[in-house]
Amino acid sequence: MTQVIASPSRYIQGKGEIGNLCKYAANFGKKLCILTSASGRKRVEDQIVSSQKDSGVEIQFEVFNGECCMTEISRISDMLKQSGCDMIAGVGGGKIHDTAKAAGYYTGLPVLIVPTIASTDAPCSALSVIYTDEGVFEKYLFLPSSPNVVLVDTDIVSKAPARLLVSGMGDALATYFEARACKQSNADNCVGGKCTQAAMALAELCYDTLMEYGLNAAIAADEKVCTKAVENIIEANTYLSGIGFESGGLAGAHAIHNGLTAIEATHKMYHGEKVAFGTLVQLVLENADSEEIEEVVEFCQAVGLPTTLEELGIKEVKPEEIMEVAKLAAAEGDTLSNMPFEVTPEDVYAAILAADAIGRSYME
Repeated sequence: MTQVIASPSRYIQGKGEIGNLCKYAANFGKKLCILTSASGRKRVEDQIVSSQKDSGVEIQFEVFNGECCMTEISRISDMLKQSGCDMIAGVGGGKIHDTAKAAGYYTGLPVLIVPTIASTDAPCSALSVIYTDEGVFEKYLFLPSSPNVVLVDTDIVSKAPARLLVSGMGDALATYFEARACKQSNADNCVGGKCTQAAMALAELCYDTLMEYGLNAAIAADEKVCTKAVENIIEANTYLSGIGFESGGLAGAHAIHNGLTAIEATHKMYHGEKVAFGTLVQLVLENADSEEIEEVVEFCQAVGLPTTLEELGIKEVKPEEIMEVAKLAAAEGDTLSNMPFEVTPEDVYAAILAADAIGRSYME
């Protein structure tokens, strides 16, 4: 049995660290493409330009078009080849990170990831989640290596809207439960091996960190201040969850997320918000004990994560739409097959409605 754990070459977290971006990039090349959104560029441009001093690194900004799809990945890849850039940095959120990682893979260039939010565990992974041009989940693109550098400036992340940090907690919430399911079923993780003790320990630490510091971090994030609780949650959302999910494995929660993308009303919800509900659905599928479900539901409701279909934007529950979600979640090739028992679309359908009812019951 081969066990594999994957991680970025360097994980760097601290206040003001974006001011060192070009210093770190100088280890990999001479011309750095900065892939970011138009609004994100306004937030980081001054610090990144300042980081060029004495680094010998030239920079070129490129605006992200908004979706991690093959159309955008191909556009960025062509731009990299034509521009002479010899490395790429994805500066922003998860879809920017995944696009930068995929473009780096297709062009053979080093990749640096600079989260400006802590809303997903995408930064550290050797994985890009590919959507259609319209935003519906299409496939996972498994990459041969994690990013060369993950650089997290906690000053910048803590000033982002609190909902984004909370969404990251939703993504991180699934890490332990999915890794546990994969370990029980002896499923392969996302890097082609079995879960190591280290990966399982990181996944469990991720969950424990959320339970201990999550609410205090959410409160501090509302005030846009960077407390120790916020720093701990940034690490949990980004590194602990990133290593934990990839080297522990994905199972039900993310498959449910992927299924939910079939309902247009959920498209305005963040990835982690849908994963949080998917975690509750997975626990229902597992027939988890009531104390565990209660802890998850109460945590979600305390920090502001959805526990009902209505909170996901589904105002009218249509059986045919929920069955479509269930079928997509249970589709061949998705991660629901990593559960330690067979799961049918009918099982998923029932678990979604039961999870919704549980969430509603805790609101009464």
